[in-house]
Amino acid sequence: MSYSTQNIRNVCLLGHGGNGKTSLAESMLYLTGGTERLGKPADGNTTCDYDPEETRRQISISTAVAPIEYNGCKINVLDTPGYFDFVGEVIEAVQVADAAIIVCSAKAGMSVGAEKAWKLCQQRKLPRLLYISKTDEDNADYNAAFDTLRERFGKNIAPVVAPIWDADKKVIGIIDVLHKRAFEAGPKGERIEIDVPEDKQGVLDELYDALKESVAETSEERMEKYFSGEDFTYAEMIQGLRQGVKDLSLFPVVCGSALSGLGTRMLLDIIVELLPNPLEGRPLIGENEKGELDEFIPFPGALPAALVFKTVSDQYGKYSYVKVISGNLKPDMQLVDSRTGATEKVGRLYVMKGKKADEVKELSCGDIGAIGKMDKVKTGDTLSDPRKVVKLEPIPFPEPCYSVAIAPKSKGQEDKIAGGMTRLNEEDLTFSWVNNAETHQMVVSGTGDMQMDVLVSRLKSRFGVDAELSEPRVAYREKIRKTVQKQGRHKKQTGGSGQFGDVWIRFEPQTEQDDMIFAEEVFGGSVPKNYFPAVEKGMREAVLHGVLAGYPVVNLKATLFDGSYHPVDSSEMAFKTAVQIAYKTGMPQASPTLLEPIGALKVTIPDNYMGDVIGDLNKRRGRVMGMNPDGEGNQIVEAEVPMAEMSRYAIDLRSMTQGRGSFTFRFVRYEEAPPAAQEKAIEAAKAIQDETD
Repeated sequence: MSYSTQNIRNVCLLGHGGNGKTSLAESMLYLTGGTERLGKPADGNTTCDYDPEETRRQISISTAVAPIEYNGCKINVLDTPGYFDFVGEVIEAVQVADAAIIVCSAKAGMSVGAEKAWKLCQQRKLPRLLYISKTDEDNADYNAAFDTLRERFGKNIAPVVAPIWDADKKVIGIIDVLHKRAFEAGPKGERIEIDVPEDKQGVLDELYDALKESVAETSEERMEKYFSGEDFTYAEMIQGLRQGVKDLSLFPVVCGSALSGLGTRMLLDIIVELLPNPLEGRPLIGENEKGELDEFIPFPGALPAALVFKTVSDQYGKYSYVKVISGNLKPDMQLVDSRTGATEKVGRLYVMKGKKADEVKELSCGDIGAIGKMDKVKTGDTLSDPRKVVKLEPIPFPEPCYSVAIAPKSKGQEDKIAGGMTRLNEEDLTFSWVNNAETHQMVVSGTGDMQMDVLVSRLKSRFGVDAELSEPRVAYREKIRKTVQKQGRHKKQTGGSGQFGDVWIRFEPQTEQDDMIFAEEVFGGSVPKNYFPAVEKGMREAVLHGVLAGYPVVNLKATLFDGSYHPVDSSEMAFKTAVQIAYKTGMPQASPTLLEPIGALKVTIPDNYMGDVIGDLNKRRGRVMGMNPDGEGNQIVEAEVPMAEMSRYAIDLRSMTQGRGSFTFRFVRYEEAPPAAQEKAIEAAKAIQDETD
């Protein structure tokens, strides 16, 4: 069934892992006839957690779409992961959602995940409501949870649903504040109306008055009516609440239980009545055909355009998830990919429900669906009509902050890993991987250790290759601190012909450039000019491996100033060998030292974690350069830290700040490592050398 844009709602579920987002999506599907049974994450049978890794870990790893048909509307629910390693999936969902539901548990109240979700919505100016889950479970405390939300988010949050307790403090029903009615959940989750308990009538009146006040604040007209003592009509209440939600001045609070179905239909009513449709959502920013930045507001009658916000490539095939941002999308359309400039033919169109793909003939403006087998299209691409090419702003994925080395358990499978990583990278743009020629490792960088663990598991399940992770090696450098002169002499007689090369090389430190400077000061033809290139080449090959730990040598000047040759036995190879003899004997005498890479670190943390973070940086041999407030209750700590001490910083910072801290880290320079660090690095290098020998 096709829906008009006005009757579509695109809603993402955000919040901390374990707070019940997937269960809520499952409850909405079940109670609207979208599924025949109520799935549970613990049983591994939910619609949204369909990936084998999700089933095994009992957590959401990727964003799934659950289309729900309710009261003449189509609600596209985007169920996002709650664990921070999978934040890229959350950002994809937020990019195309027109509103968010932040899920908080009645057992825990305010959580780090809810804070992060709220901040993300604020940055995107995304309308939102709060849902307090698990209200009927043991140890649940709705009032305490609500108080933590009110304390954190202010008085703009307004309860439109409240629980009803019995004498044993067990939740037995809910109050619909807006309609002044009460309900309980039937055996199959159906909504059964009950009388508002007498002891709750005062609470209902109080909540309704607070709601009226919130509505009054949405316009001057309503404010005047409120102060004159007139009651608002139901239509005026709905209109005022919709306006407040859209203007980000009002954030409704709903509660319920996904397992019993209590409050689920109420939530669906509120989504339909109060949350914006795609036409009312925030405009998207992008480039028009002239290359100028412009706002793009969804318009059903315009030329077709769609944003690819997610890619799934598995045994079922490749699906490009899209949100139609203008016009209608139909199969066989010819659309331009703004990233490549190539014209792509639209394949079959689908509406996704978890992993289930239902083919459709058309996707309406504002709707979310998927296109099959668009092999050249990537996440973040904009597809648009050739007559009006649109290029929307890229999806703002976070920079990778955690790196590990990955290698096959069996030799000879490096290509299989590389191929698998390329395929997996189509789905997840938050990680990157490179073959580090210097350290001879494949290094994967992403958001955290759980993401890396999932990558390894998927490499095995999808591509049949066992991989193991290790700490990436640090790319040190070597240099010398004093000048030495050394002879290198190579003489070998084999039968009729021999080899002869003789050079005197001066090794000295220099600060002009990192690369070696080669010079010659030969007088009198002791070494013929035609051998100078061989001498230089031999030296450049030699400096790739320092004498301390085998790392490249920098800031070196090598000068050929004397030597000798044989008119018959001398050759380029002989002089190259002579140079390398001089290098191996002379460099250890030139006071070699190890240089370690230093990075610039910027850590953003709440004020109350400052002491722990500074103390930790001191343990990592970091130098704090400054601290500045960011105006949002956080401090930005700037420091310089050796890269060797930063391999697990992403995990450690998350632990220190309960996930509230973030950082950026980039290489700035090399500097001499302290003796203890040098000794450790040299021992590690020798151990690696022994393994490869």
